[in-house]
Amino acid sequence: MHPESSATEPTMVFARIQNLLLSQEHAAAAVHQLAQVAQALIPVAAGAGVSLLDAQGTRISTGATGHLVEAADALQYDLGNGPCLSAWATATPQRVNDTTDDDRWPQWSTAAAASGIRSVLSVPLVFQDRCLGAMKVYATVGDAFTGHEEQQLGLLAAAAATLLGSAQTRDAPQRLSAALQAGLEDRQAIDRATGMLMEQRVTDPDDAHCVLLTAARAQGRPMAEVARQILERHPDPEG
Repeated sequence: MHPESSATEPTMVFARIQNLLLSQEHAAAAVHQLAQVAQALIPVAAGAGVSLLDAQGTRISTGATGHLVEAADALQYDLGNGPCLSAWATATPQRVNDTTDDDRWPQWSTAAAASGIRSVLSVPLVFQDRCLGAMKVYATVGDAFTGHEEQQLGLLAAAAATLLGSAQTRDAPQRLSAALQAGLEDRQAIDRATGMLMEQRVTDPDDAHCVLLTAARAQGRPMAEVARQILERHPDPEG
């Protein structure tokens, strides 16, 4: 999708979060709503889920869009490993391009592949340096998710974590609204910078987005910050 045409996607998704989730009183209801939003945000996904975990990594609430997700998640909890639990434990995104040849969690990957799952993307839910759980999407084809989907799901997870982490505070709506606005502004900056890189390098959106993602990781800086550097007409992020 062209960067300029995708700018409205997060606007609609974030509005849906506000409308549907701010009134929820229980995390169990919230995670089911979030799973639905995650799948709507990433159409290539065959299913999506959200897991909240306690300090010991024990699930305290889960939401899923279907039985495929429920079974894949349940297996991770039974085995004690998998991309979702690793995203929670390391507070970093975990991507499986193909379950048939990924050896990080061999028992889980083998079972997931047998069930029809080929690709996985899981991102942590982090609130004030505390990882609350993970949000994930599954696909039935290999190499379904790129850095673009990782960035999209990461923005959604950041807003969701603010909602869930602030649920017990009196200023939760204000905190969430601020996080959603910041997330939208970051996404728009990234989209605009991606478009600029496409013109400069005569390349496609995925390659331009990969340049941003690689530069952000190499410099240890947020992707949106690197994007704003480009928009301010600073040098190419890769030098």
